[in-house]
Amino acid sequence: MGTFKVGSQLFTSEGPRAVEKLAGLGFGIFLDLKFHDIPNTVAHAVAAAARLPGVRLMTLHAANGLAGLQAAREAVGSRKNRPALLGVTVLTSFDARMLQQIGMEGSLESRVLALAQLAKDAGLDGVVTSAYEAPVVRREFGPGFKILVPGVRPAAADVNDQSRVATPGDAVRAGADYLVVGRPITAAKSPREAALAILKEISAAAGSSGRLIGHGKTKTASA
Repeated sequence: MGTFKVGSQLFTSEGPRAVEKLAGLGFGIFLDLKFHDIPNTVAHAVAAAARLPGVRLMTLHAANGLAGLQAAREAVGSRKNRPALLGVTVLTSFDARMLQQIGMEGSLESRVLALAQLAKDAGLDGVVTSAYEAPVVRREFGPGFKILVPGVRPAAADVNDQSRVATPGDAVRAGADYLVVGRPITAAKSPREAALAILKEISAAAGSSGRLIGHGKTKTASA
């Protein structure tokens, strides 16, 4: 079985039972709720999420700061099968202009690297970043630091509201450990065929190491 993304839309409408149902079908869960709050609140939210069945990965904003990230890391403990924690760096919908609008100085790459360094210093397992910054994150933090790339779009797919996108093959070649593919599958006439085509491209780029995380709106996204 593959891994399903359960994001804020599905979790808000269905809650923990969505996670429980998918885990009961044998899927691993990527819980993409991007926690961002004061350290105590983040720690308790992460601890509660870690108790849900099947959760393998979860996200929180690296902009929580070192104390918040460390609190989250402590909250999951040291058990062997604990969920991996990934720090969200800069959303793939952002471009340089949008970064300036929210008061963040410097280039996209410099911001991603600074936030990835915070995640690393706090003991997180990796980061979420676009394929544009994945190569430099890989060079800086080495092969053991997980990189999850969202905003993945096959060449013929619509970009939608994303700014920094990549094809599945390009994302794998950029150093991604995990890819998240949402609307190119969920909005396709045949989600299963779309998912299989993407898996084929991943396999061509990375042999058997490509991994696909489907979007939690539909079971066929992780076919």
